[in-house]
Amino acid sequence: MRVLLLGSGGYLGRYVADHLLADPAVQLTELGRGDGADVRFDLSTGSPGALTRFLDAVHPGVVINCAGATRGGARELTRHNTVAVATICESLRRSGCGARLVQLGCSAEYGPSQPGSSIAEDAIPRPGGPYGVSKLAATELVLGSGLDAIVLRVFSPVGPGTPPHSPLGRLADTMRRAMQAGDNELKFPGLGAQRDFVDVRDVARAVHAASLSAAQGVVNIGTGRSVRLRDAAAVLSRVAGFGGALHDMEGISHPLRTVPHPAQPPGIPHSVGHVSPLGGGHGAGHGHGHGGPGSGHGPGHGAGHARGDHGAEHLGPAGYAYPDGCGGWQQADVRTARDRLGWRTRIGLEESLADIWMEAACRI
Repeated sequence: MRVLLLGSGGYLGRYVADHLLADPAVQLTELGRGDGADVRFDLSTGSPGALTRFLDAVHPGVVINCAGATRGGARELTRHNTVAVATICESLRRSGCGARLVQLGCSAEYGPSQPGSSIAEDAIPRPGGPYGVSKLAATELVLGSGLDAIVLRVFSPVGPGTPPHSPLGRLADTMRRAMQAGDNELKFPGLGAQRDFVDVRDVARAVHAASLSAAQGVVNIGTGRSVRLRDAAAVLSRVAGFGGALHDMEGISHPLRTVPHPAQPPGIPHSVGHVSPLGGGHGAGHGHGHGGPGSGHGPGHGAGHARGDHGAEHLGPAGYAYPDGCGGWQQADVRTARDRLGWRTRIGLEESLADIWMEAACRI
């Protein structure tokens, strides 16, 4: 099977590429803006005609789009997330390759949801910021294209390579710097937000499964379990051996206690105090929406932007986590992924956080 991967240099794209390359039945061609791509092409400025000619030359059976922007103003997000997808759809319609399209969407397309609820694919999307709007517009373009296509709405991806501007990536870096300086107190924003964190390697497996499946439409990719950022911080503290206290940005101390949840994932404790070092006491145990993630996706992004790191969660200029327009809660209904793709998560949050910390610790 010949696969054309768009956005292979980004956070999710790198893992999708690695997973596909491990399959001897896959012949992979990578197209992107970076030097590492087999073919350099900017989807936000390139013409459908040029991409059509390339599709006719390569003749892929599957096109996977991991490209996009997670930060920037509304105009830039629209160009990289919506116009680029319009180019892909038009090129596939013109081409004679007949390729299947796997588009990576984002949970920020849904917007706010009721605490305690699971978001199913038939929920009415109400994105709360320009990132979610740009991704929802891309999804609608794909669904209305008439192509053989599937959209994977990825919830909050975490794991090795988590971008440093994401809440968990930033938390790990903040903890690393505190331990280096001998500080026993941390300040961090948005600790009450709850998101469905899914490991990036599980996302790559879902993309592979979608490329082989005949399923069409929208499919959620998450764990089906929402975790409070404060509780994820407790697990990260235990993994790191950080014995200090965590405070929110207003200076209010959080004892890192978990609110019990019936579907609580492994590694998240039902109550924790101040986190003690590894092996000691009882301490311890992602943003794309994505939190970002993503993976923030909402208004008020800084001037900087990230391209090709689809699904990364990020922070707004004030530093508060999850300005993604999704409120305090997101949790995926993942029955469609199980039933139509045969996909389930394999990697727990504690392993994802341990890998995030391993990378942060290497900078000590």
